[in-house]
Amino acid sequence: MMRGYRLTPISNTTLSFCGTDNSSAYKVDNGLLNNGCFLDALGVVPHVFLLFSTFPILFIGWGSQSSKVHIHHSTWLHFPGHEFRWLLTTVLLFVLVCEIAEGIVSDGFNQSRHLHLYMPAGLGMLAAITSIVYYHNIETSNFPKLLIALLIYWTLAFTTKTIKFVKYDGHGIGLRQLRFCITGLLALIYGLLLGVEFNVILQRRYMWFTHPTEVKPPDDLQDLGVRFQQPFVNLLSKSTYWWMNTFITSAHKRPIDLKTIGKLPISMRALTNYQRLRKAFNSQMEKCPVPLKGQRWIWCALRQAFSRPLVLSITFRFLADLLGFAGPLCIAGIVHHISSDNHTSLPPVKLLGVHFISSEAFLANAYVLAVLLFLALLLQRTFLQASYYVAIETGIKLRGAIQTKIYNKIMRLCTSNMSMGDMTTAQICSLVARDTNHLMWFFFLCPNLWAMPVQIVIGVILLYYLLGVSALIGATVITVLAPLQYFVATRLSRAQKSTLEYTSERLKKTNELLRGIKLLKLYAWEHIFRSSVEDTRRKELINLRTFALYTSLSIFMNAAIPIAAVLTIFVVHVHMHSATDFDLSPAVAFGSLSLCHILVTPLFLLSSVLHSTVKALVSVQKLSEFLSSAEIETDKEPIVQTPENNHGNIKSVYALQLQAKLVNRKYKAKQDVNKNFQQQDQELMDSVSQEEEVCIKIVNGYFTWTQGCPTLTNIDIKVPFGQLTMIVGQVGSGKSSLLLAALGEMQKVSGNLTWNSLPNSDSEDNVRKRGSVAYASQRPWLLNATVEENILFDMAPNVKRYKEVIEICQLQPDIDTLPQGDQTVIGERGIILSGGQRQRISIARALYQRTNVVFLDDPFSSLDIHLSDHLMHEGIGKFLRQEKRTVVLVTHKLQYLPHADWIIAMRDGTVQTQGTLKDIQCAEPDLFEQWRTLMNRQDKENSTELKRKSFRRAMYSRDTLATEDEDEDSSTTTDEESLRAELRYRTTIPWSLFATYLRAAGLLLIPLLVLSQITKHSLMVAIDFWLAHWTSHVIAAQIESAERNCTITQDCEFSHSSYLQVFCVLCGLGIVLCLVTSLAVEWTGLRVAKELHCSLLRIIVLAPMRLFETTPLGNILNRFSADTNTIDQHIPVTMECLSRSTLLCVSAVGVIAYVTPVFLIALLPLATACYFIQKYFRVASRDLQHLEDSTEMPLLSHYSQTIEGLTTIRAFRHEQRFKKKLLEYTDANNISSLFLMSANRWLEVRMEYIGAFVVLIAAVASITNALYSQLSAGLVGLGLTYALMVSNYLNWMVRNLADMEVQLGCVKRVSSLLHTVPESYDGLITPAQVPAGWPKYGEIQIKNLSVRYDSSLKPVLKHVNAHIKPGQKVGICGRTGSGKSSFSLALFRMVDTFEGQIVIDGIDISKLPLQTLRSKFSIILQDPILFSGTIRFNIDPERKATDQMLWEALEIAQLMPVVKALPGGLDAMVTEGGENFSQGQRQLFCLARAFVRKSSILIMDEATASIDMATESILQKVVMTAFADRTVVTIAHRVHNILGSDVVIVMKHGAILEYDEPDVLLEQKDSVFSAFVRADK
Repeated sequence: MMRGYRLTPISNTTLSFCGTDNSSAYKVDNGLLNNGCFLDALGVVPHVFLLFSTFPILFIGWGSQSSKVHIHHSTWLHFPGHEFRWLLTTVLLFVLVCEIAEGIVSDGFNQSRHLHLYMPAGLGMLAAITSIVYYHNIETSNFPKLLIALLIYWTLAFTTKTIKFVKYDGHGIGLRQLRFCITGLLALIYGLLLGVEFNVILQRRYMWFTHPTEVKPPDDLQDLGVRFQQPFVNLLSKSTYWWMNTFITSAHKRPIDLKTIGKLPISMRALTNYQRLRKAFNSQMEKCPVPLKGQRWIWCALRQAFSRPLVLSITFRFLADLLGFAGPLCIAGIVHHISSDNHTSLPPVKLLGVHFISSEAFLANAYVLAVLLFLALLLQRTFLQASYYVAIETGIKLRGAIQTKIYNKIMRLCTSNMSMGDMTTAQICSLVARDTNHLMWFFFLCPNLWAMPVQIVIGVILLYYLLGVSALIGATVITVLAPLQYFVATRLSRAQKSTLEYTSERLKKTNELLRGIKLLKLYAWEHIFRSSVEDTRRKELINLRTFALYTSLSIFMNAAIPIAAVLTIFVVHVHMHSATDFDLSPAVAFGSLSLCHILVTPLFLLSSVLHSTVKALVSVQKLSEFLSSAEIETDKEPIVQTPENNHGNIKSVYALQLQAKLVNRKYKAKQDVNKNFQQQDQELMDSVSQEEEVCIKIVNGYFTWTQGCPTLTNIDIKVPFGQLTMIVGQVGSGKSSLLLAALGEMQKVSGNLTWNSLPNSDSEDNVRKRGSVAYASQRPWLLNATVEENILFDMAPNVKRYKEVIEICQLQPDIDTLPQGDQTVIGERGIILSGGQRQRISIARALYQRTNVVFLDDPFSSLDIHLSDHLMHEGIGKFLRQEKRTVVLVTHKLQYLPHADWIIAMRDGTVQTQGTLKDIQCAEPDLFEQWRTLMNRQDKENSTELKRKSFRRAMYSRDTLATEDEDEDSSTTTDEESLRAELRYRTTIPWSLFATYLRAAGLLLIPLLVLSQITKHSLMVAIDFWLAHWTSHVIAAQIESAERNCTITQDCEFSHSSYLQVFCVLCGLGIVLCLVTSLAVEWTGLRVAKELHCSLLRIIVLAPMRLFETTPLGNILNRFSADTNTIDQHIPVTMECLSRSTLLCVSAVGVIAYVTPVFLIALLPLATACYFIQKYFRVASRDLQHLEDSTEMPLLSHYSQTIEGLTTIRAFRHEQRFKKKLLEYTDANNISSLFLMSANRWLEVRMEYIGAFVVLIAAVASITNALYSQLSAGLVGLGLTYALMVSNYLNWMVRNLADMEVQLGCVKRVSSLLHTVPESYDGLITPAQVPAGWPKYGEIQIKNLSVRYDSSLKPVLKHVNAHIKPGQKVGICGRTGSGKSSFSLALFRMVDTFEGQIVIDGIDISKLPLQTLRSKFSIILQDPILFSGTIRFNIDPERKATDQMLWEALEIAQLMPVVKALPGGLDAMVTEGGENFSQGQRQLFCLARAFVRKSSILIMDEATASIDMATESILQKVVMTAFADRTVVTIAHRVHNILGSDVVIVMKHGAILEYDEPDVLLEQKDSVFSAFVRADK
């Protein structure tokens, strides 16, 4: 209570309802209603009625037992006007609190306690709380008849308050008396609540009507999978996120996964919001008939689709900002009233026997201000979090809609956009991952654009009110510094963009290094590529240093500008006023200090908002360009029949999807349908043969990929129905392009393309020209799914057909080696499979489908002769012919031409000839003779009789995984124990990782970092303490001057100079330390980033191949991309924010405890609450962040997967299935984001409520100490200012702690790779001791050699002995998995040699340094690998060869004409992966690469698998000529390739089975080699 009010002492015997100091209190001479006490007593009646009528029902639980509707959540809000009722109840409670406070303050002027002034209001509060609890139970249990009690209560309450209000008005009590205003408000609120109750009756008709209204729960609440309850819960639960309590606490018991969070509500799903966005786009297009370009129309569509919730968010933000100014004003008011003995408020007026006070007198009470400050903080934080939630939810909806829009565009993209490099997979994935997030965050920050100007204007006005002109000067300083901050933010953005460019280049090089690591190690080129990555990293670090500098400047300005502003304001204020002016009071000082903090906040946000706006503008521009890119010519899609009554209803879409899922589970029903397919197919084919013989016909077709010259010219072909058509030709002749042109993937310049589809009775409405085509591309495209799912490709499972296809493709032995058989997930791009396995799964998918047309593009390129023959005869010749399917086969294997019914020969992009083999023999005898020469075989029936033994591929990485899994299963404890251990780990903060991070910074930076932070915050506290000390002395001088009643200026003079000087010094030191701490944090982060990446790259490059074979490439790449990015840019900022918020909270608690030690008593329960809240939140937040990241990866993978397999998807006509899958991935990512955002709101609401309680406790304790213990006003202001600081920074401390915990996971993952044991690159002899020119002769002696891929695995070569003489040509053959490739790898020490030795030219290779050994050999691998860069770099990365040598190598590899035709010749660019060359051309470049090295030993590991037989025949002769005097070891799929070898080695199960000259082995009819040759003829 204010010191100005001297209250009359009250005895203990004077307590009564109406008090004893009023003689007329119980007199009713003028009527009962003219007695103030009776009017108050009358108001008790409704409250008592409600309490006595509702408590029995609440305790008995009648309402909860009465629900007749069974739904998943008890959150169904049945009654209309629900939100309005909760809002009115909240306002009612606030007014009742004011009434209680007004009664208590009024009662202070009486000589005895008058309970009637505040007790009815207290009962009213209890009744209001009871009413809403009662209503909630009745509503969720759907028993509206029990609402009759509330109807009666609102009627009684409205009546009594109206009577009271009328009587007050009749006695002359008006607006100047606060109680009159409160009574009028209560009457209005009760009347509105009565209206709400009547509205429920009219809507639900539960009384006074014969037939009540029946309602059904929303579809979402009937779906057991929907667990996101925010849209369905009551207003209190919405605003406090109460429904999240169970979810957050359950995360402490069991990790959160997708099953836990369930599905999105319908209104938040990507399909719903995509339809809303599409409607907005269509609306914009209708307004403008001209084709829309640019970004304006996209912004208009976004505004039309998503502006409404943004307006709500902006409204909440306005309310929050306005309430935010209550803090400084209340602090100023409290400190002012404490520091003054005088008051200017009007005295209370006594009417109707009681005192009435004015609003001014009410607000003059310090305790009232403390309570109002508390309530304002609660409301402000609630509105602020509501604004955040609505904005982020809108942003997430927008992101899902745009991602779906992008995906639908991808499905229509022209293939040339991708193949010609106009648009890359990375660009589209960046559009999805980055630009959609930019738009989402722009929508989140959008309310700031509207709120900031209002906040700044109001802040400046209030500062002017407190300080006068000096406030304007201080605001000017802040405003002047704002452009500087914007400049720093702009530079920061540029530095980030520049860093991102180098980061992308580094990742591109790292990706190529990892993908080609086997080749790099074999050629000893890893140091070249490592140096290249390090050079790019150095450039990246230069930009990172700039980024760190501007980040530290930004952090410095955020901390220093408030100090500079306060310093400027106080210096100007002191100098502008006379020495006798005591205007710088604690109220003014700390009120203006709090206002400065509020005023600086929007200026800090300004840079972020503008930066986000610029990013959003750029992202929309990119989106506009993408959406306007060229599309393929699409035929009209079939009309999907939907129920007429559900046309346009989104709910029906999900109902149909649900129904489709249920049908999909009924495999038996599908299998029954499949049994009749062959019979129907036969009937249809018979009818077709009578009508039309041609399936595909192209007349005078010209097709191109770009706008330039046509790739295919003068194409006139036909593909007959139900027959095998083969397309042959040399590398680059246009075979694959012809297939794609037929599929509609190429741009048609002119001509006609006709598809004659089979008549189908089930597709009368299907008007598109081409049906589904089973397409197996040249480069196998597989899903990141199980083997079975890749083969079925969404077809109904048919066990018999599935097994038949598996047998045809010889996949069963491979499946047996996989850890989970055909249920093994094969990884992205089939990473765990070999090239041949990927090829056969792709073929199996085409065979399994029930399509009438099958396109096979070079399916034999990665298969050995046995697999090729089996697939040709059993798969194409038998399986597909029996089903009379139209097959188009592109192949280089001319020996299969006799099987073709129709042949198309391609040459230089045009059709050389076409017809049957006999037709071509007659029309083109020269071409036929050339083919026959190349075939070098006859089509013998006994070739299919070769017995095929079961084999197992040496998939050592998979075997090891299985072994590791078994070991893990045998060594782990029970599930409960492991779960408990995991939960214990999840609840602990990984401080050891933080120590690992700091250790990488070095010993010098850590002390600087710690000391600077502690010193800075100590100095901040010292500045505020000095301000309190200074202003308290001003008040003391003022009181002393008043007591002395001095009139002489010298006697009244108060010198500010000494205080101001100290204040200036402290502020200056504080500003300097802000700079030091910001620099220390960023430089620490930069040092750590440099050390960790350098160490990681060195370890990865030197790691054995075992690491890359057992670890998915994506995992390793993620260490260099996402994890390195987090370490580079995010951890330093998080560390700074965490240290700042933690030290601010600790210093604030310390200051409050110093000012009011009693606060420590209340601190214990608050600290306990904080501990448990952060404990539960950290676990849930970490799980949700991990879940958000883990759901984002499949989403982005689905995009890249779709782009890579776009041709296959469109060929199969599976666009709708993949779109549906996209919706599932998008919704999974969005539900994770929504739950994470809601968890953040859950934390912030609770922490800020705790902060509000801290403010309330500190305020009440400070006021009490000031009134009764003579605490100085300056310290009261200091304590309240720091209490407000706690409420601001408490949640940030926990949030940053959770973020740091997640980000330290990156350090953990990188650190785990740093423990990899590298290969032993050092030898027993030095490079200088190796003879010059070694190996000069190429003699290889293998003595009792046994090798394995790891010490934990079985040997893959066992006791091998061989002697290869200098210059010999050795051919190695054998079944897949026989050890052929292991033999070649042993020469390079790529495998573990645990027994025996290899001696080359007299030197044991185990003694040589690895770099020296591998640099002396050449090898050509089966899978061609090219790197981005010039052709020169790809052939000779070491830059040792002359141009003449390079051209010679290209001529040998048959590539000279191709390279000469390119602009730049040897300096022509090769795109990533060599995508601008065909598969065969890439293999030829690899051959040229080996020729350039000219080593005495050449290993060819199935090097000619991807080139046509004509080119292969030429190359074989060239190799024999170019390497006539050198040792050549050839590992071959095609046995005829090694018939000219000097020696043949036949391997089986890791041992040499046969070893002799080929002629000798061929003479032995029972030899395995002769059997191979017979099979290859």
